[in-house]
Amino acid sequence: MYPVPTSLSPSRVEAFVSCPLAFRFASIEKLPEPPSVHTTKGSLVHRALELLFIKPAAERTTDAARVALDQAIGEYRVDPDFTLLGLDEVKSAEFFADSWSLVQGYFAMEDPTTVREIGLEIRLEAPIDTFSLRGIIDRLELDAEGNFVVTDYKTGRAPSPRYQQNSMSGVHFYSFLCEAVLGRRPATVRLMYLRSGDVITAAPSAMSVRAITGRAKAVMKAVEQACTTEDFRPKEGALCGFCSFKEWCPAFGGDPSRAAAEAPLRLVSPAGA
Repeated sequence: MYPVPTSLSPSRVEAFVSCPLAFRFASIEKLPEPPSVHTTKGSLVHRALELLFIKPAAERTTDAARVALDQAIGEYRVDPDFTLLGLDEVKSAEFFADSWSLVQGYFAMEDPTTVREIGLEIRLEAPIDTFSLRGIIDRLELDAEGNFVVTDYKTGRAPSPRYQQNSMSGVHFYSFLCEAVLGRRPATVRLMYLRSGDVITAAPSAMSVRAITGRAKAVMKAVEQACTTEDFRPKEGALCGFCSFKEWCPAFGGDPSRAAAEAPLRLVSPAGA
């Protein structure tokens, strides 16, 4: 039997739904995954915006944002999430230049001097049945009426209207955490897509919170069953080509039993040799 997790995050819920086997590798066996340009760039930009919002409101200028990004770059230059990308000097310069364009994209969306933030990168966890839900809120702020607003930065592509509702599941998750831990449900949750300038907004309700917690309970029940039966089946889909564990997936001729020994070897060098 595999050990049953004691908590779930929005990303872990979606990971299990997308592919139980990949969930087992990442969340149960906790096998290391090589960093990707997309995820590392997202983390870098989030860090830069966090450093910007630490400053007093009046000092949140584009010049301050450039300094914040440079500080974040200094931190990430020695971080394995960046060094293991194996980028040469030219690619590194392109990487950092694109990161700056995303930070500039933020300034095109709102004036940070008007934001009444009350928390940055807040880690929250709340019990639900026999497990807990956890998550990290990029930014919690107050609107003009003093209501909570949850803001989540996104550095990827904005979803088409058809998939916007699915993209909101994570921030609705955070609305539950705010209500459970801080005692107040946010009036608004929103996603800010820095590359395109799109903003997707929703107003959480008691019904939306129940839907999120109900889905989390159903997923945890399925996780418990998979751990007990040792049956984590792969699920083929459009994202298989990007999966860190594809080479050990039986759907593609791989052997799952070899993953625990072989996955760490990919992190020996930037090339994965």
